[in-house]
Amino acid sequence: MDEAVMVDESKNRANTKANPKLTILPLIALIFYEVSGGPFGVEDSVKSGGGPLLSLLGFLIFPLFWSIPEALVTAELSTSFPENGGYVLWISSAFGPFWGFQEGFWKWFSGVMDNALYPVLFLDYLKHSFPIFNNMIARIPALLGITFSLTYLNYRGLHIVGFSAVLLACFSLFPFVVMAVLSIPSINPRRWVVVDYKKVNWRGYFNSLFWNLNYWDNASTLAGEIENPSRTFPKALLGAVVLVVCSYLIPLLAGTGAVETDPSDWSDGYFAQIGMLIGGSWLKWWIQAAAALSNMGLFEAEMSSDAFQLLGMSEIGMLPSIFASRSKYGTPTFSILCSATGVIFLSWMSFQEILEFLNFLYAIGMLFEFAAFIKLRIKKPELHRPYKIPLKTFGATMLCLPPVLLLILVMCLASLKTFLVSGFVILLGFILYPALNCAKQRQWMKFKTEIITLRPSGNDLEEHQTVVDEASHSLLSDISSDGVEKLESKGG
Repeated sequence: MDEAVMVDESKNRANTKANPKLTILPLIALIFYEVSGGPFGVEDSVKSGGGPLLSLLGFLIFPLFWSIPEALVTAELSTSFPENGGYVLWISSAFGPFWGFQEGFWKWFSGVMDNALYPVLFLDYLKHSFPIFNNMIARIPALLGITFSLTYLNYRGLHIVGFSAVLLACFSLFPFVVMAVLSIPSINPRRWVVVDYKKVNWRGYFNSLFWNLNYWDNASTLAGEIENPSRTFPKALLGAVVLVVCSYLIPLLAGTGAVETDPSDWSDGYFAQIGMLIGGSWLKWWIQAAAALSNMGLFEAEMSSDAFQLLGMSEIGMLPSIFASRSKYGTPTFSILCSATGVIFLSWMSFQEILEFLNFLYAIGMLFEFAAFIKLRIKKPELHRPYKIPLKTFGATMLCLPPVLLLILVMCLASLKTFLVSGFVILLGFILYPALNCAKQRQWMKFKTEIITLRPSGNDLEEHQTVVDEASHSLLSDISSDGVEKLESKGG
């Protein structure tokens, strides 16, 4: 390995060690923002569901068949592969580096599309009080300013992002606790069972549920930045599941049960109006402020996940080494800039277009993740699993069946435009992989050629033996198959 590269890698590892790791509370907050961020955005489920009943049932039942299985699979595989890159490593280990790269590309593109929503939603909540943001002259500079400001915060360090997420979660959820308490005297349970099946929009309904309850696997891309991941990750996922479900159901029960409303009125930002009807204008303003700040937390969490995914892919030689370069704060500078650029280019699309496109790409990626989970259970039973779902292979397969059927349903409900756009993205991924391999072989760009797995510290030392990721082994053998480079992999 080149001496300059070795010096750079030494500096990167020194920077990484100097920056604090994520502990359980910031991790719960980050997972909460990866998935939810509060009840903002669930209003559409009441409208598309033709009334409160289907919305309430959806957020009560959907997590049992979707969120909990995805969270359990994420916990098992993230503790088996506690490195940055997350699901890219899982797929690479199960199906090889080609499909690992495709998974990474689909999920990164989906994540960037998801992140493009939040500056837009931020202004959509503010424009109710500040109509100037309806004008493009004020809206475009505001969107750019928000994106640049939040990107800089992400650059300053993952521990700062985690701490900020904790504060934002408290501020965003507390007004709904107040609203729920104030609504108790006015609750009429009969309002909860209202539904007009003629007005049900099944595509919008399932897309709303799916979008508000997915991305449990995103935090896996930060596994290398977590303190004691084999213990911290499963506990954080459990805490986040409880927090997310409560953050949806309690406001919906209060809002639909205490106030007589027309389901057609329920759209983005309507909780602020509900707050005014229940508590007054002060509660409306508080909910609007909480909604705006919640979008900041959502942006920060998604940006961290996307950037560290690119870093993880670079560390195993899938992307040029520049994606793994870290700032003095331990953050992947170029990866953050790349993700922020994608957000700016995609923010011109409409909310519903972005929602459907990102759901489709995310669904394809999740099908591969469930398949990788089952294959690793069958083909590699000896794989070290610090946390293992307490089910045999058949039981684990049955656990994955309901979410797989839901993924297929969401994909079947997609529009023709979504199929075409997603097909183009998939084709682009198929082209990028051989193009990057060609650049690697011809040495047009620098790629990492040595995989170093550091020895875990603390309580993980006894549980996690120092081994090179199986994904890294397969990647290394794939890269060196042409005989041009001699690659080494070594333990910590």
